[in-house]
Amino acid sequence: MKVLLDECVPERFRRHIPGHDVHSARYAGFSGKRNGELLQLTEAAGYDVLLTVDQGIPFQQKIYGRRIALIVLRVPGNDIGTLARLANAVLQVLKEIAPGQVVELEFPAGPEA
Repeated sequence: MKVLLDECVPERFRRHIPGHDVHSARYAGFSGKRNGELLQLTEAAGYDVLLTVDQGIPFQQKIYGRRIALIVLRVPGNDIGTLARLANAVLQVLKEIAPGQVVELEFPAGPEA
């Protein structure tokens, strides 16, 4: 699966998604792009999934009917330690996600999983 990390996701998070072709928005040349343009560029570049912590994208942009999917990480912060706790859930979602689908993953409550 070809995955693009939104600018709000640390580039190092790609190391937590083995077995997939993962790039940062900066690497792809999409730095500073607004959500609508970012989705269009992501789709045109052949990415399958946009991974973000921006919880507003599903409400601001139409995802259904697109050739890409969206994974939204609902986390209290975007530091690598926090995001790493959702890495296994991201890997599981990547096995099943379909174009046009939005999947939101909630930060685990309680002690480290």
